[in-house]
Amino acid sequence: MLLMIPMTERAQQLTDLAPSRSSDPAVVTLAARTGTTLRTDLRRLRAALKRSGVRDTHPHEGHTMPGMVTLDTLEKASATKGQPFDRILTDALRAHVTQSRVLCAGEQNQGRANEATGLAAAIARNTTQQMADLDKLRAAGPGPPGSQTTAKPADAHGTRRHASG
Repeated sequence: MLLMIPMTERAQQLTDLAPSRSSDPAVVTLAARTGTTLRTDLRRLRAALKRSGVRDTHPHEGHTMPGMVTLDTLEKASATKGQPFDRILTDALRAHVTQSRVLCAGEQNQGRANEATGLAAAIARNTTQQMADLDKLRAAGPGPPGSQTTAKPADAHGTRRHASG
């Protein structure tokens, strides 16, 4: 929970930028749906943390963790519009969802508290839908003129692939 809360907060901050930064209605819709899910997850994570008795001390403050939307990413996203914003958003959300799945699987496999493992299962189900939404957006091809959401994220070597490859 102490990892998921800051990760989810940052992802939500990014989705909140979409209405004013994206020119693609499909990206705005995806961001709104994802943002709603993230807000629900945050409420549930914070409530579970409070009930657990564990203090929310922000032990990961200032850390750059896999899947976390960085302050640099938020700054870049705030300074861009259209296709560049859409690419930042979708790449960052894909990384967030991927890492959330890893954390949820770890909790489900190793966790001992029923509430935490149940919450991890619920969040994992959400990530399945979020990844499907991202894949559907990518497969839909370019949106209106001036926007493009089909670029695949960079691979492990930082090389961007085209939607067909």
